[in-house]
Amino acid sequence: MFDKVLIGVDRVHRGRDPIALARRLAAESAELTLAHVYPGDARIWPGAPTEHAVAHCERALELLRQARDEAGIEVRLLHIESASVGRGLHELAESAGANLLVVGSSARGLAGRVLLGDDTHAALNGAPCAVAIAPGGYASTERTLQRIGVAYNESAEAEHALSVARELATTHHATLSAMEVVSLPTYAFLAGPAPCDGVFSDLVEAACERLSTLESVEVHAAYGNAAEELASYSGSLNLLVVGSRGYGPVRRLVHGSTSQRLARTARCPLLVLTRAVGAVSDADGARQHAATANVA
Repeated sequence: MFDKVLIGVDRVHRGRDPIALARRLAAESAELTLAHVYPGDARIWPGAPTEHAVAHCERALELLRQARDEAGIEVRLLHIESASVGRGLHELAESAGANLLVVGSSARGLAGRVLLGDDTHAALNGAPCAVAIAPGGYASTERTLQRIGVAYNESAEAEHALSVARELATTHHATLSAMEVVSLPTYAFLAGPAPCDGVFSDLVEAACERLSTLESVEVHAAYGNAAEELASYSGSLNLLVVGSRGYGPVRRLVHGSTSQRLARTARCPLLVLTRAVGAVSDADGARQHAATANVA
């Protein structure tokens, strides 16, 4: 699972929420790294040894030490200067070989929804690994992972999300459920009479039948907007796992509209998996198969 985890630490909350979530998601012997990104100063020539840069480094290290001591965990400490928090975290994730980046949200809404600040949103887009978002206040109201849900639609990305969710559910002895959201294409409403309610019911019933073939999984299906229905579904969960079809040219995550909206509206921690994670797993499987064949 996630054996190299990078945790974003800010100055306001000192990483309490993402640290709490990372400890839930990380493998038992995982290597945890606390990371802080501080703003660069364009007026200073890059690489120049200045008192200004030294002061930034010292403050960053002190912040990371405080977060480490408060959490009472053994971790690596990394910091970097960058014009963008997101870009800085991505660079640190790559240098640390992380397969999970955990960040916190800026606040929790009145309805228990996650609200993203610019830094969290930047950390999501273009990430080189899976990203988990801890809702504001998660550390003070932390719950065990008793119910884990996955967004499912029979795609390769959804299958990978289900596989990861199943492994987490096994580790935490959690209930696993899957939700499929169905809808009619837009053109179905452009000509002729509007579809009757029976059509919607048939779509939901068909989705339930597809999901019923999944082993040891609670089945949920609904008709409507995927992001809205999944956000509502997340209110009954301790973790929602989603895949992402968006995939950049350099193996980086480019969020689609559904995952972007869920990142802002989910009512529980959100884990977004990249295709890079699945590709690595597939490659490892292929290598193991080849090695077995060679031995035989």
